[in-house]
Amino acid sequence: MTANGTLKGFPGAVETEIANPLSYLEKQADYLIPAAVEKSLHLGNANKINVKAIFEGANGPTTYAAEQIFIQKGIICAPDLLVNGGGVTCSYFEWLKNLEHISPGKMTKKYEEKSQMRLLEIMGYTGNQDDIQGASEIDIVYSGLEEIMCSAVKENWDFSVKKNLSFRDACLVNAIGKVYKSYKENGIMI
Repeated sequence: MTANGTLKGFPGAVETEIANPLSYLEKQADYLIPAAVEKSLHLGNANKINVKAIFEGANGPTTYAAEQIFIQKGIICAPDLLVNGGGVTCSYFEWLKNLEHISPGKMTKKYEEKSQMRLLEIMGYTGNQDDIQGASEIDIVYSGLEEIMCSAVKENWDFSVKKNLSFRDACLVNAIGKVYKSYKENGIMI
């Protein structure tokens, strides 16, 4: 694709529309991930969107008018606020690592390896100790990211059901509530 600047001629490509690239948004699919252009889903094309769910990878790709149409059509729209949270979360991990001047897991890696080896020895394992390794830094980051993102999705989904809100509105209301609570707990009143 990089060589030609298009999918046309790309092995295995069945969609080669080049006259109107925005027509890809209107293709039948399970999921749509608008990830490049703000306001790419709008009143003019929202009725033509034919997916089960939208995961916003770009900042603000869905207008309010489009969101209302998606709600009527039963299309779940996971907002950029939540979907883009993974990058922010990993930046937070990096910030913590820089504060501590030590990578995640470095303090416990050998302990984990020895604990695993002792457990295997109790179970009768007599293999090579080099086969047992503690979690790598990337394993720990992925594990932490998965926990945080899965918890956030569940928390916001449950909130949307409980409050009878769209998923987007639930994410926004929940986030604003957390900011308010933090301000209140820290004595900052508006």
